[in-house]
Amino acid sequence: MRFYATVPMGLEEVSSEEIEELGGRIYSIRKGKGRVFFEGNQELVPKLNFFSRTLERVLILIENTCIDELEDIYTCLKSLDYSFIKPYQSFAIRSLRIGKHDFTSIDISREAGQGVIDSYMLSKGHRLKVNLDNPDVIIRVDLIHDELFVGLDTTGDNALHKRWYRVYNHPAPLNTAIASSMIRLSGWKEGKILLDPMCGGGTIPIEAAMKMRDIPPGKNRKFAYFNFMGKILPDYTEKEIFSPIYGFDRFRKHVDGAIENAKEAGVLDTIQFMKKDFLKVEDFEANFIITNPPYGLRIGKKRIIEGLYTGLFERAVNVLKGDSVLVLITPHKGLVEEIIAKLGFTMLDIIPVKYGNLDTTIFKLKI
Repeated sequence: MRFYATVPMGLEEVSSEEIEELGGRIYSIRKGKGRVFFEGNQELVPKLNFFSRTLERVLILIENTCIDELEDIYTCLKSLDYSFIKPYQSFAIRSLRIGKHDFTSIDISREAGQGVIDSYMLSKGHRLKVNLDNPDVIIRVDLIHDELFVGLDTTGDNALHKRWYRVYNHPAPLNTAIASSMIRLSGWKEGKILLDPMCGGGTIPIEAAMKMRDIPPGKNRKFAYFNFMGKILPDYTEKEIFSPIYGFDRFRKHVDGAIENAKEAGVLDTIQFMKKDFLKVEDFEANFIITNPPYGLRIGKKRIIEGLYTGLFERAVNVLKGDSVLVLITPHKGLVEEIIAKLGFTMLDIIPVKYGNLDTTIFKLKI
């Protein structure tokens, strides 16, 4: 079978490594488009949905082509086979449009939906029911510039990065798929001290603890594939491993929220959350710092952000010990490059990442 996964734009190669580890065979990567194509058997559907940490959705590939006009979407969708939908089942189109077009995502959904209905009527003599709120089958139709992706969604409306443990919602939460990608990029391993000095709601420490203890991110959720494959869930065994993971934040409400999230995830006994201003921390040692520092876009004062980032890197120089690595994500690429050049950091990797509508960069650095 052929599949594709949607992933954070820019992190396709990181996600490809995880897909291969879980049994998929990569045959195409759309760099910068957030799509990875791979082959495998049907067992990959529950396996990837349940265990993957860096993916957002897993889809069975129906079609991938290029189009010029809106009418081409209807023509394409009408030409496809939808025999996987049972006559008694309902369906919905979920569309995404990225790029410059003279039509909207609503137009895409309308044309695609009519194409599915007309195709099924021609082949089965039956008009499929549309249910936009709670469909049995979700067909994703994504147009990224001129490339059209059509897939049977095995994940569902709640993407994989929407973890069950987030009972406290930080004002600027980090996408968990990005957090897990940063952890993979860092090379952090069990036994090495990991610190997120500006942890907010605790996403990075919690994702690290779950990875270390083999806690599946797909726990406690339903998947779209249940409707056409049955409720199949892989076997797994969680590990009782306790390795040094720390999360600092200078706001008590965020520390308390991170503790609640970690408790919900089942890893509170693995992480030490502390109310600390990292810029004032004196005696602490870590092997890895992985963090998502404040962007300050609402503050609008360049001087404040420069002081925050300068202080972060200066403290990191003193805190990081041994064969140490610093990984962070930020929209302030130029500022970070200026600071690390002054402080003597070595650039190990730099990855542009589209985070929502924001252009950010992930840095992997060594002191």
